[in-house]
Amino acid sequence: MNQNKLIIALDVDTAQKARELVSTLRGVAGMFKIGSQLFTAAGPDLVREIISSGERLFLDLKYHDIPNTVAQAGVEATRLGVTIFNLHASGGSEMMQRTAEAVSNCAETEGIPRPLVIAVTVLTSASDAALREVGHDATAAELVTRLASLAEESGMDGVVASPREVGIVRSIVKRHDFVVVTPGIRPRDGLMADQKRVTTPSEAIMSGADYIVVGRPILEARDPVQAARQILDDMQSSAVSSVTI
Repeated sequence: MNQNKLIIALDVDTAQKARELVSTLRGVAGMFKIGSQLFTAAGPDLVREIISSGERLFLDLKYHDIPNTVAQAGVEATRLGVTIFNLHASGGSEMMQRTAEAVSNCAETEGIPRPLVIAVTVLTSASDAALREVGHDATAAELVTRLASLAEESGMDGVVASPREVGIVRSIVKRHDFVVVTPGIRPRDGLMADQKRVTTPSEAIMSGADYIVVGRPILEARDPVQAARQILDDMQSSAVSSVTI
C-alpha cells in the first residue's frame, strides 16, 4: 500500500468538478474517494477514468442488502479496479463472508487485483441518542466493538470507524494487517458540521488509523493543496511523536 495515508473525498456533484480536483490534488492525495453523491451523478465511468489516470480509488457506497446482491456488487467493484470498497457490518456475517469470497474468486479467476473489502461499523454522524432512536441499546463504542469483531471473523480486510473508536478496534482485533479507515477528521480549527465523533488528523493516526478520509476541510479551502499539505504535515508530526516516545 502507498504510504500516503490521506484519502480525499470527492464530495462534489459533477464529474467535471471531480476531474478538476483530481488534477489539482494529484500527488498530494494518497487516494481519492467517490461516495453516493458523485457516483449517482456520474456513475462508474468516472471511477474507471480516475483509476485509468493512475490514481487509487476508494468506492464508498456502503453496500447493505441481501447477501447475494452485495456479493455481486462487490464483484463489479472489483472489476472496476478500485483499491478499497465498503459495506455495512450491520448487514451480518453471511453478507460479509459471501462478499469476501466472491471478490477473492473474481480476482483470482479474472487475474485482476483484489480490492480491500472493509466494513462500516457506526457512522461518524451517529450519536448514542441517534442509535437509541433506531432501537440500539448499545452505545456507539459498544456497537463498534461488536461489529468490528464480527467483521474480522467474517473475513473483512478492515473497518471504517470513527477516530474516537480506533483504539477500541485495535484492542480487539487480532490480525496485524487489519485496516482501519477513519472519516470524521477535522483540522484543529475546523468546523464539525454534521459529524459528531471527530478528532484531528494527528490524533487519528496516533490512535492507530491506517487511512484518514477528509472532504470539506480540503474541498472548501481557499487553497485545497495547501489545506491537504497541512493535514499531511499534522499526520507526519504524529508519526514523529510516536517514534520519539
